[in-house]
Amino acid sequence: MNTDWTKIRGDFPILSRSVNGKPLAYFDSANTAQKPSAVIDAVDAFYREHNANISRAVHTLGMEATEAFEAARQKLARFINVRPDELVLTSGTTQAINLVAYSYALPRLKAGDVILLSRMEHHANIVPWQLIAERTGAEIRVAEINVAGEIDLPALWQAMTQDVKILGITHVSNVLGTVNPIEQICREARKRKIATVIDGSQALPHRKVDVAAIGCDFYVFTGHKMCGPTGTGGLWAKREHLEAMPPFFGGGEMIKEVRFEKTVFNDPPHKFEAGTPNIAGVIGLGAAVDYLEAIGMENIQQREQALLTYATHALKQIEGLRIFGEASEKAAVISFQVEGAHSHDLATLLDLEGIAVRSGQHCAHPLMEFFGVAATCRASFAFYNTEREIDALVAAIHKVRKLLG
Repeated sequence: MNTDWTKIRGDFPILSRSVNGKPLAYFDSANTAQKPSAVIDAVDAFYREHNANISRAVHTLGMEATEAFEAARQKLARFINVRPDELVLTSGTTQAINLVAYSYALPRLKAGDVILLSRMEHHANIVPWQLIAERTGAEIRVAEINVAGEIDLPALWQAMTQDVKILGITHVSNVLGTVNPIEQICREARKRKIATVIDGSQALPHRKVDVAAIGCDFYVFTGHKMCGPTGTGGLWAKREHLEAMPPFFGGGEMIKEVRFEKTVFNDPPHKFEAGTPNIAGVIGLGAAVDYLEAIGMENIQQREQALLTYATHALKQIEGLRIFGEASEKAAVISFQVEGAHSHDLATLLDLEGIAVRSGQHCAHPLMEFFGVAATCRASFAFYNTEREIDALVAAIHKVRKLLG
């Protein structure tokens, strides 16, 4: 397919604006992706034409809202190759992991059990497990990485001892871009009867993901990183887990019958969707899925890999620039430092040139500790970026280096 990336870039209104008098070069898609007009229009159309609560009305607007909301669930399920009745719609990865932690893990773990997490996890896949460990007496252990930013697989296999009950691991690192061999890891975990919780936040926006083929127990994702609205996302779980797990939140919609003596809960996934959800956001996320599928995830991955190759080569030519994370399989993320420039200062100066990069610890303090740094800058690319923007980034870094002497 001969994809017209210039035309596709035009689908994103924000990319035509200027920042500090310079054309915007947005390199922070790992934080949140920009939104195409199709998504913005879908959210706008819901509020203008169909706004009503879902599942609670027989009037026309209520039925339209419910139909559109459930259609989005169907699209997401197809997008990751799972059953719709195994897909819980959440506000994002953080809520999804907390749901697993409190509804699945808390009733099962006890003192002496182990939760195994990788060194490269986002805080969203660390902090909930710490809270559960404190309440159950379970222990958290760390699966380490090598200097290239790859999971040390032999060490991981050794760490999968009989007392490990849960393994939490990211599909793609938000800092290093490392693509972990998730299918292989989940296969080894299954042999040892370890439940696997996969953070797919950085995978779904950038590559075709077949959750059924991965063979995990839980897979979580965030909608706003895949061109959808904020406050959206999901949790896929095996049906047997969803049926056995108690609700995490209580309220309306997640029930069949309420009496003061006893409440009968709804069937999954609705059992875990108490209250009024982000209806417009979920419908917008469904539109984002339509948009990504129209381009083709294979085309998106190929385009972003080309941008990654181009940017990596260009940045490596800059004297004093260090890249963190050079795994053999990477997504389009480059974390870096420039000698003599604090990451926050560098990001601020780049912003004066219209270039948006992330700076800080990227919600990955333990990973920063591993590399012995306080912070990095991170340039994360999406299919709507261009080589010309990367050239502007490189030129701006050279300008900063001269400015700092």
